[in-house]
Amino acid sequence: MAKSVHVELRENESFDALLKRFTKELQKAGVLRDYRAKRHYVSKSEQRRAKIRKAEHRRRRKLAKLAKKGQVGL
Repeated sequence: MAKSVHVELRENESFDALLKRFTKELQKAGVLRDYRAKRHYVSKSEQRRAKIRKAEHRRRRKLAKLAKKGQVGL
């Protein structure tokens, strides 16, 4: 499951620009996100509870946004 990110130095490209492109590719590939998620063991039940909490949070934010626009009466 190792994701490989490869960038090559372009002609007349500075190191800073190369580094910026590399970090952007890492972000796009999700390498850092996966690394951070796997730093600590999280049981399946805890993952499930977190997923439910996150979905509830999204639902409440969406309802609040709609209520602010006057589209949903609370």
